[in-house]
Amino acid sequence: MEYIKKANDISMEITEETENTVKQIIKDVKSSGDEAVQMYEKKFSQSSRPLRVTEEEMEESIAALPEETKVLIERIVDRVTKFAEAQMECLLPLDKDFGDGIRMGHRIIPVEKVGAYVPGGRFPLLSSGPMVTAPAKVAGAKRIIACSPANYNGSIHPAVLYGLKCSGATDVFAIGGAQAVAAMALGTETVPEVDVISGPGNRFVAEAKRQVFGRVGIDLIAGPSEILVFADETSNPKACAADLLAQAEHDPNSRAILVSLSKEQAEAVIEEVEQLLETFAETSPAHEAWSSGGEVLVVDSLEEGIKCCNDYAIEHLHVHIPQHETFKDQFKHYGSLFSGEESSVVFSDKVSGTNHTLPTHRGARYTGGLWVGNYVKVATHQTITGNGTQYLAEHATAQSEIEGLEGHRLSAEWRLKN
Repeated sequence: MEYIKKANDISMEITEETENTVKQIIKDVKSSGDEAVQMYEKKFSQSSRPLRVTEEEMEESIAALPEETKVLIERIVDRVTKFAEAQMECLLPLDKDFGDGIRMGHRIIPVEKVGAYVPGGRFPLLSSGPMVTAPAKVAGAKRIIACSPANYNGSIHPAVLYGLKCSGATDVFAIGGAQAVAAMALGTETVPEVDVISGPGNRFVAEAKRQVFGRVGIDLIAGPSEILVFADETSNPKACAADLLAQAEHDPNSRAILVSLSKEQAEAVIEEVEQLLETFAETSPAHEAWSSGGEVLVVDSLEEGIKCCNDYAIEHLHVHIPQHETFKDQFKHYGSLFSGEESSVVFSDKVSGTNHTLPTHRGARYTGGLWVGNYVKVATHQTITGNGTQYLAEHATAQSEIEGLEGHRLSAEWRLKN
């Protein structure tokens, strides 16, 4: 393995300052509700508007949206919804016998109230709202509370509002940052308390989700976008470069990594990246992301390359090697896999239907990211009768005696006697 370009060390640790800032925000929202939320909105977003986006405000805002933009958003909602429905079909209830008189199973129960955080960010991302809210609607959530920063003419961008409306949000609030997460987790006079909070955000949003976890569920804690392109001598350098920069432009701390079986190809990709960057606006985050977080390495074999990909456990894994289908199952750790040169990560970012809220910082070792399953509970049940009661009670009584748990023994023993 040889590094052609090495990324700078990027600390993934939450700073003490961020942790303490978020802790104070949550404490203030808990004690002062709407008053604290509005104080932080004014402090961080210079917003003094009402927290709730009314139906009238939403309709007026959406009315100014071009029809072609509405069509794009409707297509996003449709495709994300259909993929979530297909996933939901895989989640089946269970009810079967596990011995004479022992019947057990589980039910698929929707989470009742979902909190959807939709970042404002540098651009009004049309897909962000539907990616978080549409699967919640498919799962059967009764109420979907969405929060997004008021960073567009004193409100939420009309495209974001339309996406939320089409994908099932029942309540929309113009609140951003940690104060939005705190409001949804704790509840205020205006913002309902939720059961689960989902959606990406900046470091304050991520830290707020970490601190409220336990009181509410969360999907995952995701950071800036990541991509690893796996290539060989046949892979097109310009296509690889374009795919790397597509994710690098999300954030200055984005990670864009090339793992190649060919040094010549790797060097050609670097050259293409540098040329393409000259066409990007000077303010594009892609410049800093590539400079500090871009990484290029050459591996000696396909096996070493696959191991390298698994070690990175990257958010987006894009395989540009033509024979990708023959070794696809060897990839074990990724947020989402893109097989073949034509399978652009951008398609998933925008409209293919798979979710773009994915694990970063090697979180792909233990999760695949946001999906419809985040919005349901798999709750078990059991009915024990007759011979099943006798069998289990004998075991439980003996085990409780060994463990010294008198109450457990009495409960099991009563079943034996009766």
